[in-house]
Amino acid sequence: MEITVRGLWTMIHGMGFGALYLMACSGALVELYRRYRSPLGPEIKVDDERFLRIYLTAMAVLAWLTVLTGAYIIYPWYRAVPPPGTADLAAFPQRLLMSSPSTAALHSIGMEWKEHVAWLVPISITMAAVVFSQYRRSLRIHPELRAAVLGFVWASLLAAGIAGFFGAMLNKNAPVAGGPIIHVVQGEQK
Repeated sequence: MEITVRGLWTMIHGMGFGALYLMACSGALVELYRRYRSPLGPEIKVDDERFLRIYLTAMAVLAWLTVLTGAYIIYPWYRAVPPPGTADLAAFPQRLLMSSPSTAALHSIGMEWKEHVAWLVPISITMAAVVFSQYRRSLRIHPELRAAVLGFVWASLLAAGIAGFFGAMLNKNAPVAGGPIIHVVQGEQK
């Protein structure tokens, strides 16, 4: 089995950082809602607060890693300009998508989402982590702050989910591939 360096980075970006972030979002939403939904609920332990603070901070780091690897490692490969007269556009994903009317919308809608709106993911989860770290237990008695934290985690989940969907569709139709080949597993010689 083998993979190219660009394919590996795409996998790390999308299936590593991105998919892990999406799974972590659901856990954060459940825990924030369960623990802080009512001022009359059971007492919140210091260990639970510490765990949620670390969890949200780790999510923010994961979101920033996802967006930064996408913007500064994957995206330049995606936007590579082919030399004049190039007939095979397989190594130039943006041009490959734009060359066909059936896939041009993937670039104009999907990649535009990933280029611009996906930045809301790390910004919103960072805001949620900072507000939670600042207010912790008192989120129970400040419903507006609690709603803001939950709202920004939801917004982050929604933006990340849509970006992940478009990323999968873009990679299916015009994968970022190339670069040195990494041999993961050597098969038997026949």
